[in-house]
Amino acid sequence: MSSLQFRFNRRQLIAAAAGAAISSQVAPAIISAKEVTQNYPEPLRDPASYTAYVPAACKTGQYAHYTCEFDASWAVMKTFNVDATLDQQITAMGHDLAIEPYYVEDSDGVKSYGGDIQHYFSGDYETNFLARSRGKAMRKVFEAFDLPVRTIKNRKEIEQSLRKQRLIWIKTAVDLKPGVRATWITQRGATFPAVLGNDHAVIVMGYDDNFVLIRDVLGPTSTNWERPYEYEVPWDQFLACWGAQGSDGLAVG
Repeated sequence: MSSLQFRFNRRQLIAAAAGAAISSQVAPAIISAKEVTQNYPEPLRDPASYTAYVPAACKTGQYAHYTCEFDASWAVMKTFNVDATLDQQITAMGHDLAIEPYYVEDSDGVKSYGGDIQHYFSGDYETNFLARSRGKAMRKVFEAFDLPVRTIKNRKEIEQSLRKQRLIWIKTAVDLKPGVRATWITQRGATFPAVLGNDHAVIVMGYDDNFVLIRDVLGPTSTNWERPYEYEVPWDQFLACWGAQGSDGLAVG
């Protein structure tokens, strides 16, 4: 997700959330499809140099500021010859409109309050940097398009999946850099590990003993004009950032 997030301060977010409880129902999104421009970045290095490598599709930029989950899933599905629009993906997942997410910070740390991200997408993906979902919710999207999907939680499962030519959808942080850790709290009191301002989703498309290869359709933005669509991250850095999101991942294909 783009890091335009700090346009809001805490007071504004709390005030907005208090006045923006839309309804208690989970509703399908009513949105216009965003145009997709596919691109074809050159491989970072010889694919044969990786222990496992899956050539992942890519497009130029995200649908909106905070749609990274659906942009990453687009790359997965396009790789397996499935065309899915943003409308179709959000309809398959569902959009929790019961509360617009907000956060508070106190002596116990940062707490984000929002919808049921384990089962639905929560928040305004155009304006709210807290808008997001988790892997269990995204699983519904892949299954809606008849793609085999399984939950993964560790390095061994990533490596095994890539060797079987499956792509890995994960929740992490923008540029896979440490951010502010937070706890997401739903209206029913369920809690999930999260990051605050740099929540992101990317695709793992390869690995070797030292690095993980990432497909990131976010591309260059004002937070990093040098961000490529394909880059390597050391395993320890990757596992730390993934772990901050509860090692939330799906193997698809």
